[in-house]
Amino acid sequence: MSAAIKLNVGRMLRQSLVHRRARSLSALVALTVSAGVATALLTLYGDLDAKLHKEFRSFGANVVVTANAGSSLPADVLASIQRAAGSDALAAGFGYAVATTDRGTPVVVAGTDFAAVKRLDDWWQVSAWPAAQDEHAALVGQRAANFVADESGLKLNFAGKPLALHNAGRLKTGGDEDSRIYIPLATFTAWTGAGISVVEVQVPGGGTKVEAAIARLRQALPGVQVQPVRQLVEGESRIVDRTHSLMYAAVLLIALTVAVSVLATLSASVLERRRDFALMKALGARQVQLMLLFLLEALVLALAGVVVGFVVGSAAALAISEINFHTATLPRLSVVPLVLLLNVVIAAMAAMFPARVLRGLQPAALLKGE
Repeated sequence: MSAAIKLNVGRMLRQSLVHRRARSLSALVALTVSAGVATALLTLYGDLDAKLHKEFRSFGANVVVTANAGSSLPADVLASIQRAAGSDALAAGFGYAVATTDRGTPVVVAGTDFAAVKRLDDWWQVSAWPAAQDEHAALVGQRAANFVADESGLKLNFAGKPLALHNAGRLKTGGDEDSRIYIPLATFTAWTGAGISVVEVQVPGGGTKVEAAIARLRQALPGVQVQPVRQLVEGESRIVDRTHSLMYAAVLLIALTVAVSVLATLSASVLERRRDFALMKALGARQVQLMLLFLLEALVLALAGVVVGFVVGSAAALAISEINFHTATLPRLSVVPLVLLLNVVIAAMAAMFPARVLRGLQPAALLKGE
């Protein structure tokens, strides 16, 4: 401290923290909460976009490629779409025709690749998916089942061409799909002579990535309609942006709350120790040295809070990820510098007011009991 007085800073710091355990513990808990919440949110934030986009993939296509009226899409359309949309995009083609059932009722029959539809539209409620090699299997929509007399042995007719199928499973979506009968694309093409007229595409990523993929698709497939499913594209971007904002706001709110808590604790600590600090000033300690000692206490608590908070926050992030996204979010050491900076700033800001109080101490008056 000074030549007049030999003070062991480490011993003083230890005694201050130990002898005022209640105050120290209160500040430590607050700083641990701050570090824990910041660690959890920053850890989740690291792969938040990927997890949210993965969740949105379960809602199906966000881009639809449609042939002009009365025509089919090119035979290699799926390969062209995959190249333009990216290797991580999912696509399923559909061909449509209106046939009649054994009751003479018209019904929409759709030819498709069941394996591709299962990956793209895993939100469909299907009792059982048709086997991959079964060319005569059909997936019957919930409402379409009312159009046929014998659901187990489906008999359809298109332009005078009969087709016998068997019902492999029931489909329920709550949409137009419930009024259709889905059959393998090869069987559909051989029966009707029509090919794919609509391709549903799921492009992972936010609105910017989807719009870029749409631009590439339009360039690769001139003369066809390429349209986004606005509800999904805009909804996904809006939810992702709002989630980011919510996380920022949560960190800021908790930081301010913790700063107020630590400020109250440190202020009370200064008021309790006024006579101690006055004695140290009377013995030759400089004002700057006293303030640095006080700040050092706050920074030690901030550092301890980061250590404990990182463990607690990482565990919380793992639990939140497992519960909400069903995937593990592992601890990220890369968040430690940001969490440490946050806690140091909180501790320093909370210590500023008590440190100003130290400047106004009058040793003579305090030691006299005034």
